[in-house]
Amino acid sequence: MEQFGKASETTKITEEISLKELIVKLQDWLRYLWQKKVWVITFTALGAGIGLFIALKSKPNYAAELTFVLEDNSTSPLGAYSGLASQLGIDLGNTGQSSLFAGENIIEFLKTRLIVEKALLAPVLYRNQRMTLVEVYIRFSGMKKQWQEAEFPFNVEYPLNVERRSYSRQQDSVLNIIQAKVIKKNLVVEKVDKKLSFISVKVLSPVDTFSKYFAEALVKEAIDFYTNTKTKRTKLNVDRLQLQADSMKLLLNRKTYSTAALQDLNVNPAKQIASVNTELALRDKTVLQSMYIEIIKNLELSKIAMTRETPVIQIINIPIFPLEIKKIGKVKGIVIGAFISGFITVFALLLSRIYKEIMN
Repeated sequence: MEQFGKASETTKITEEISLKELIVKLQDWLRYLWQKKVWVITFTALGAGIGLFIALKSKPNYAAELTFVLEDNSTSPLGAYSGLASQLGIDLGNTGQSSLFAGENIIEFLKTRLIVEKALLAPVLYRNQRMTLVEVYIRFSGMKKQWQEAEFPFNVEYPLNVERRSYSRQQDSVLNIIQAKVIKKNLVVEKVDKKLSFISVKVLSPVDTFSKYFAEALVKEAIDFYTNTKTKRTKLNVDRLQLQADSMKLLLNRKTYSTAALQDLNVNPAKQIASVNTELALRDKTVLQSMYIEIIKNLELSKIAMTRETPVIQIINIPIFPLEIKKIGKVKGIVIGAFISGFITVFALLLSRIYKEIMN
């Protein structure tokens, strides 16, 4: 017990000495920094000046935010009839949930190259001229000036009403570079709240026209692609049934007219053989009529299935001029510049002091 008590006292004394040494060391460093206060104040003031200069020279960014909610039907009430319909050769489409846009996939999809490029190629009115959004980006980003000052000057344009597949390799390369920059620096896609289905699309750029219309074009292209993907199977089935219904209707109309013509020719009821052609025509008409009714039923079922599979995407908020301006304020620039410069100065002085102590 005595040995245990002595060991506890020794540990306590060691901790007190260590704490005392730490306090003494901190006081020593503070005295050293106070001796170097001129350096700290000078560089802190210099950093504040640099922060103020950056705040004054920085261009304002215009923030456009578009919020929408996605309501997707994961199940269809026609699922109970899909087995019966398949036996009749009718495809009611996919009644389950599509995994392509489930969960967080829609957020990542909005930042894919496919959708961003389509949005960049959307038309817009900029300074009284109709042009693509990528042309607007090229103008405000200063890329044209860089191309002209290059060792081998060149120029790339993206005119309206030109198919994407007809682009040259140079156009493809520049468009790929621009879409990557937009995704990295100008575009932010996120959920407003993890518990909610609201999705926010934010675009920041030095030109308010680009910010607003790019956000709207991006969401529009995503919605169109999403809707077409969700309803592709049922739309193909509807188109096929519609073609069959139109053909059957044409045949039925022709048979109706031919039946009426045969009835008009059968003016002598005493000749029973003359009514045979009329009966055959009526029988064919009845068969065609039954087939036409069944095709119309199947067509309507397929249209209902397509309606059920079409996702409901409701836009909640759209960007409205004037847009919110994002810019580093003077006070904020001074504070950030002073803090960063002061921290680096203090760190450098302490590091120099530690190095000298180690070397000595």
